[in-house]
Amino acid sequence: MLTESRAGSVAAASLVRDFTELGVRPGTVLHVQASLRALGPVPGGAATVVEALLEALGERGTLVAYTATPENSATSRIHRAATAGLSPAEVDDYHARMPRFDPAATPCSPTMGVLSEAIRTHPDALRSRHPQTSWAAVGPQARTITEHHPLTSHLGPESPLGRLYDLDARVLMLGVPMDRFTAFHLADQRMPDVPQREYRCVGTDGWITFKAPDLDDLHFGGLGAEVLASADGVTTAHIGTAECRLVPVREAVDLAERILRRTRA
Repeated sequence: MLTESRAGSVAAASLVRDFTELGVRPGTVLHVQASLRALGPVPGGAATVVEALLEALGERGTLVAYTATPENSATSRIHRAATAGLSPAEVDDYHARMPRFDPAATPCSPTMGVLSEAIRTHPDALRSRHPQTSWAAVGPQARTITEHHPLTSHLGPESPLGRLYDLDARVLMLGVPMDRFTAFHLADQRMPDVPQREYRCVGTDGWITFKAPDLDDLHFGGLGAEVLASADGVTTAHIGTAECRLVPVREAVDLAERILRRTRA
């Protein structure tokens, strides 16, 4: 358990120690999914957590965040909720006022959390150019992870998420449950006859339409519970007031694939 500084807040040095004790090692590629509210007060907020993670990873490690912008897509659940009840003319006006996606400047969705935004805005961060499902990374593997992100592979094997699998990354679930484990999308897309759907986003040059796999995460809760029940490489700890897990991407995705094939047989 972390030691605490004033008023029950989590000290930065304790964060480094506890990330290391959880299993974060120098040279690791680490995708972090975090709820800072679950972690508790940290002097310096998200910036302090980012620096603690980078210190634990060392110069050879790479820190990664999902920096998606679903508000930028006319076909996302978030966008549909925002425009529900508007007249066709009001929807057209809403679309006309939506800013173009700029990888260097467009903030990630608030639903991604403040830590993802802190990683995106780190001075050394690189970001992929997908207008709906971008990723940001800091470290020596950042370019490898972010430079190739086809429109048709939101969260598939050709995306930065696929690179995390290839690089044997770990995922730090910091106060975030497994029903939000983003890498399960890789297992979904290994299933036969993955349905395709049309997406419409505001890209860097204006509106674009493309077809890609239909993404759904409503089954991730049950899938995560089954994966945790049989995984060997997952480590757990409480950091601050957050329940945390360090999850190997390859093991979790391969287990999830076997579970999905069994249940869908």
